[in-house]
Amino acid sequence: MSVAPQSVGRRERNKQDKLDRITAAARELFSEHGVDDVTTQQIADKADIGTGTLFLYAKTKAELLLLVQNSSYADALVEGKTAAEAIPDVFEAVMAIVRPVVECNRKQIDNGRTYLREIVFGDPEEPHHRDALALTVQTEEAIADVLRRDPRIEPRDAATLAHMVSAVMFVSMAATINISSSVDEILAEISEHVAVLLPRR
Repeated sequence: MSVAPQSVGRRERNKQDKLDRITAAARELFSEHGVDDVTTQQIADKADIGTGTLFLYAKTKAELLLLVQNSSYADALVEGKTAAEAIPDVFEAVMAIVRPVVECNRKQIDNGRTYLREIVFGDPEEPHHRDALALTVQTEEAIADVLRRDPRIEPRDAATLAHMVSAVMFVSMAATINISSSVDEILAEISEHVAVLLPRR
């Protein structure tokens, strides 16, 4: 009777191992060459799997990019939330959440902008796209939690303001006019808009 659970466990471990290899291979290749110049065959070869197996985990290159960027985004959000907890000033705490998200999105600018486009226009039924949308919701929730610290902000308004902050962040990262802007320049632009949205300090 104990054989079945071990078999399921082994199968799950194998699936996770393949997913980890695919994610690592795609991350490395996308980082080096950009998403447009990488093929799914190259990713499969680097992950040491067949393309058929690759497509079980992600059906398109766009889905592979979502897989990779979601992992980085999730790490950035954890970093930002942790930093914000130690910052009493609400404005600075909001920007502490925003900063690592911008940094991870700008590590490879074309990849970051493609990722944002996929979030907006991709298939919401696709699992990696759903994960990306969930991360945007988690980001807004984290910002709203910070905004609720300010007694001047009505609790019901915090979520709306957080959504506006998120929109500002995404537009600043995606805008073609900012394609050559540094992380600090983008953060300065976001900061100016967020300062207008929040109550005067």
